[in-house]
Amino acid sequence: MGDVKKVVLAYSGGLDTSVILKWLQVTYGCEVVTFTADLGQGEELEPARAKAELLGVREENIFIDDLREEFVRDFVAPMMRANALYEGQYLLGTSIARPLIARRQIEIARAVGADAVAHGATGKGNDQVRFELGYYALEPSIRIIAPWREWDLTSREALIDFAEKHQIPIPRDKRGEAPFSTDANLLHTSSEGKVLEDPWEEVPPYVYSRTDNPEDAPDAPEYITIDFARGDPVAVNGEALGPAALLARLNELGRRHGIGRLDLVENRFVGMKSRGMYETPGGTIWHAAHRGIESITLDRGAAHLKDELMPRYAELVYNGFWFSPERDMLQALVDQSQAHVTGTVRLKLYKGSVAVVGRKSPHSLYSLRHVTFEDDAGAYDQQDARGFIRLNALRLRLLAERARRTGG
Repeated sequence: MGDVKKVVLAYSGGLDTSVILKWLQVTYGCEVVTFTADLGQGEELEPARAKAELLGVREENIFIDDLREEFVRDFVAPMMRANALYEGQYLLGTSIARPLIARRQIEIARAVGADAVAHGATGKGNDQVRFELGYYALEPSIRIIAPWREWDLTSREALIDFAEKHQIPIPRDKRGEAPFSTDANLLHTSSEGKVLEDPWEEVPPYVYSRTDNPEDAPDAPEYITIDFARGDPVAVNGEALGPAALLARLNELGRRHGIGRLDLVENRFVGMKSRGMYETPGGTIWHAAHRGIESITLDRGAAHLKDELMPRYAELVYNGFWFSPERDMLQALVDQSQAHVTGTVRLKLYKGSVAVVGRKSPHSLYSLRHVTFEDDAGAYDQQDARGFIRLNALRLRLLAERARRTGG
């Protein structure tokens, strides 16, 4: 396997990717470049640098990039404009991070002259698809190494044995069998596997890390406002914030009130069902607020068309087709729809729930003159409804007459 000279590895510094780093060196005899992305996962990332150096990676081949602002601005925000929910529930926190990681990996590969990229996703999950579709879309001739599909380290014991053989430090808490696996970024934390594999069993309390127990949340509701400009949130409670800081603020509010927990059995792209627990506190508030401001600024036809297309958009993101032409086409439609989605939403946060309780906009299509039950001063002639109903009923009447004639 000596045909690979230099590979860029998506590297967390954990047991799996540290084993992968050494395995690449041993199996391919190649130079390894590590890339660690700060997406707001809340972990100290500098230990990844020290560990990579310990495993023989040269200092100039270690990349640790703060991508939080780019992540929220260029990936989370466009997806939120679409109100994307996979299978009607999942806010796509893991899915939306993968194209950014893939893009930065390819950029680094070009910069250092690497001829391959590698990732630590397993052969059973969606992430292998998301990473690799991203790689190929950006660099069609790139060589991809997916160790979990190549090696014979098929158990945690085998990984630990390999680590010990090659003097890879193993934290004490990583030696035992992990009760579940997690993935985190500024948008969400996901947990799956082990104690979560039986979909009948309730998620144990210790699995939750991003949200307080709703039952223990404050007994008094908290009211907040979010300002939107052209479909994107720009301020919380009147304070202007950049994309990453705004999502972080919403995360704080959501955590305190236990908002954003989701226990989901989903359909993976690779064909199997899996059960995961997602915590998306700030994203849940953002999604509710965005639907709230759209309710008074989007025309009915535009709003309903968006709702029809949303499942397709969400499926593209979930399946790894962020860089596809069809996602670009849908994004153009979504972004055009947001031209007048500007205004303020007031929300009530209380014990795991978020409710829109007020909305206003300089571009509002809500007309009190037309909707009021009081005197509308001639804004709406109720007699017009008779012809409207009769025209819409025409085909139903014809169907009913035929049924009478034919007896069925």
